[in-house]
Amino acid sequence: MVRSSGLSSLPHPATPPTSSTTPPRPNLFLMTLRFGVSVVALAATVGTLLSVLQPQALSPQTTAGQAIAPETPTPNLPPERPLTTLQRQIQQLVTRQPNLTAGLYFFNLDSGASLNVSGDQVFPAASTIKFPILVAFFKAVDEGRVTLHERLTMRPDLIAPEAGTLQYQKPNSQYPVLEVAELMVTISDNTATNMIVDRLGGAAVLNQQFREWGLENTVIHNPLPDMQGTNTTSPRDLATLMLKIAQGEIVSPRSRDRLLDMMRRTVTKTLLPAGLGKGATIAHKTGDIGIVVGDAGMVDMPNGQRYVAAMMVKRPYNDPRGSELIRQVSRMVYQAFEKLPPTHP
Repeated sequence: MVRSSGLSSLPHPATPPTSSTTPPRPNLFLMTLRFGVSVVALAATVGTLLSVLQPQALSPQTTAGQAIAPETPTPNLPPERPLTTLQRQIQQLVTRQPNLTAGLYFFNLDSGASLNVSGDQVFPAASTIKFPILVAFFKAVDEGRVTLHERLTMRPDLIAPEAGTLQYQKPNSQYPVLEVAELMVTISDNTATNMIVDRLGGAAVLNQQFREWGLENTVIHNPLPDMQGTNTTSPRDLATLMLKIAQGEIVSPRSRDRLLDMMRRTVTKTLLPAGLGKGATIAHKTGDIGIVVGDAGMVDMPNGQRYVAAMMVKRPYNDPRGSELIRQVSRMVYQAFEKLPPTHP
C-alpha cells in the first residue's frame, strides 16, 4: 500500500531539458505510482467480486493468519482435580489384595474431580469391547453405511458360545440390525457381537476407527467370546470414549440417546452399579472372562452431576475378590463425588 504521508516528503525530480528533436522521457516514478494504484484498485474489485460469489471465504472470522473456527467446538470441561487422598486409599486397598491387578479411571464432568490408578494399563477387554463396537455401529448409522430397517443373517461362522441367546437359534435366521445391537449390549450376546463386527467391515476397520478416536489400547484381535483375552483395552480408553459420547462427539444426538438407553438396560448390575447411591443411574458395559472382570460407563447422580467411570481387575480364574474390589471402589468414589460441589456450570 502507498502511504500518503510519505509522498509529501519525497523530493520532486528535476525536469529534463526538452528540444524539438528529442521527446521528453517518461517519468518512471509517476508511472510506477500509477501502476501500483491500479493494481490495488484491481485487487479490491476482485476481492469484492469474490465476497459476493463466495461470502464464506471472506467471512469476518477468516482473516489473514487466523484459523477457521470449528463449526461445533467441543464443550469446555473443568480441569482435572485429582483426589490424591482417596487415590492413595484405593491404591492401598488394591495392594492388600494378593494376585489382583487393578486399573481405574474416574472423572467428574462438573467438579473436575478425578482418580487415576494405573488407568493406562492394558487389560484383556472381555465384553467391555462391545462398548466401542456399539459406538462404531451408531457412527455407521449416522453416516448412512447402516440402516436401522435392515436385517442381518446369523451365519454359522458367526455363532459363538458362552454368552447370549442367539447361539441357540436356527443358523441363517435373520434379525433386525437394531435388535442385534441391543442383544450385544443388554445381555452381552457374543453371536450378536460377531454379527455387528462383520456388518461393519471386520476387526481391522473397527481398529482403525478406535485409533482415530484416540483409543490407544483398544484392539480387536479375535472374534468373541475370546476367552484367552487377546482383545485389549484400558480403563482410560473406555472412560475417554464415554466422555466423548457425553460431550456430543463421534455420534449424532439421536444416536447418542439410543446408545445410552441401551447401556442403561445392561442386565448385569453387580459391579459399578452396586456401589452407587439411591437415585443414581448408570449407562455401562461389563466384561468377565474368568481371568479379568471390568465395568465402564457414565453415572448420573441425583444432585445433577455426572461422571465417567471405568475399572478392570486381573485375577485368578473367577476369583470373586475382583468383583468385590470394583464394588468397593465404586462406592468410595461415589461417596467422595457426592460431597463435592460443582465448579463447572
